[in-house]
Amino acid sequence: MAPDFSATARRRKHLQLSSLRGAPVVLFFYPKDDTPALPSKACAFQVSAADFEGVNAKVIGVIPDAGEEST
Repeated sequence: MAPDFSATARRRKHLQLSSLRGAPVVLFFYPKDDTPALPSKACAFQVSAADFEGVNAKVIGVIPDAGEEST
């Protein structure tokens, strides 16, 4: 279980990880958008998309340095 955290999501919405408890959540950490490593990591998640959907998992991309996430 991941420790609770809060972040500002797209469109300035507030996200509290603990609000998603009880359902599967996949946290995808990456340094920032438009970095060389991002496409290969994103492709790996795309390959697993059906697995995540099969268990109704919410996939959340987290950019730690920016203090924002994207869903």
